[in-house]
Amino acid sequence: MNNNTEIIKQTLAKRYAKERRFRALGMVSVFLGLMFLLVLLVGILFKATPAFTQHYLSVDMNYDASSLGVGNNPTVSELEGANYRGLIRNTLYEQFPEVTKRQDKRELGALISGSAEYQIRDALLANPALLNTNTRVQVLLDDDVDTYLKNNTHSGRVSEQQIAWIQKLEDSGAVERSFNRNLFTNGDSREPESAGLLGATMGSLYALTICLLVSFPIGVMAAIYLEEFAPKNRWVDLIEININNLAAVPSIVFGLLGLAVFLNFFGMPRSAPLVGGLVLALLTLPTIIIASRSAIKSVPPSIREAALGLGASKMQTVFQHVVPLAMPGILTGAIIGSARALGEAAPLLMIGMVAFIVDVPQGFTDPSTVLPIQIFLWADSPERAFIAMTSAATIVLLVFLICMNGLAIWLRKRFEKQW
Repeated sequence: MNNNTEIIKQTLAKRYAKERRFRALGMVSVFLGLMFLLVLLVGILFKATPAFTQHYLSVDMNYDASSLGVGNNPTVSELEGANYRGLIRNTLYEQFPEVTKRQDKRELGALISGSAEYQIRDALLANPALLNTNTRVQVLLDDDVDTYLKNNTHSGRVSEQQIAWIQKLEDSGAVERSFNRNLFTNGDSREPESAGLLGATMGSLYALTICLLVSFPIGVMAAIYLEEFAPKNRWVDLIEININNLAAVPSIVFGLLGLAVFLNFFGMPRSAPLVGGLVLALLTLPTIIIASRSAIKSVPPSIREAALGLGASKMQTVFQHVVPLAMPGILTGAIIGSARALGEAAPLLMIGMVAFIVDVPQGFTDPSTVLPIQIFLWADSPERAFIAMTSAATIVLLVFLICMNGLAIWLRKRFEKQW
């Protein structure tokens, strides 16, 4: 008896020791995972911080008609074609009258962004009364100058002479740093200082709208049929197996399918959110079907039996009792599937949404790109300032994904029923 007791105690001690080791390993794993995630997020935030501010040059701009090459009462077309670049450079040359050589003037003019002339043009078109007046304006500095001012390091892209001019402008208070509103109000651009995420954001929203309009009703109805009405035979089993397999298919395969069917066969417009949304709908359909079936299956059989016992038909039982109770899980699956679609880039590369699009799309058939592809394009750009822009775009995408997953969690907690 005593021997058995000792053996049992030794066995229990070993089991408890294994349990403690397993708990310790689990805690270490969770801690390491959180640390890696924290390092990743801190690294992205650190790199993205410079992109949220921008340096401007504040100068007194004389909208002289003769300098612009227009008359005193110009038409809109004349204002659109006026010499704004020369106006900006002449204004800058007035700040440095000692600069007379052509090469020096070229270097001085390089301090200003190439998109500054469009800023001045848009301001004058919006308010033609500015013609022949002297107004204080802010123009964008070049991305290399902006990067130098943010990092205060000599990268070789700014010459010593340009650094001296920048220092003089800073000492005079002409250089100002403010929030980079272009990041959220502009479309894409070759110039980092004027590039923005609005075009990619609208493209993502249009594509996601099409995705939900197509995938949600089809996915839910397919799940209802398979779970409640489909006969149990080998054909239905084959369909279920294929749906489960489709959920694990690489996303680029859906892009190839969209290229073959939507573009080559139906001739739909390339780079359009309409096609992108349809491809993403194919991608999210298996996820929505599987999640919806799981939610429907979780409804207790007693609900069905009670409805049928009171005289409800099969259709009434499903759509008036089962589906409403399963809706929180169905919505959660749809949102999670949509969040996955929002972060996909590979299938959209195959249908041409990797094109450089400057204009913000105004509809579902306008050429556009999406946030993941915009991140890919900026990451591949040789301009140094796009490094920070890439990280900033990643943060914006992460915010969208966190919000969508947070909404899914809230819906599940808000409408979840305890059986």
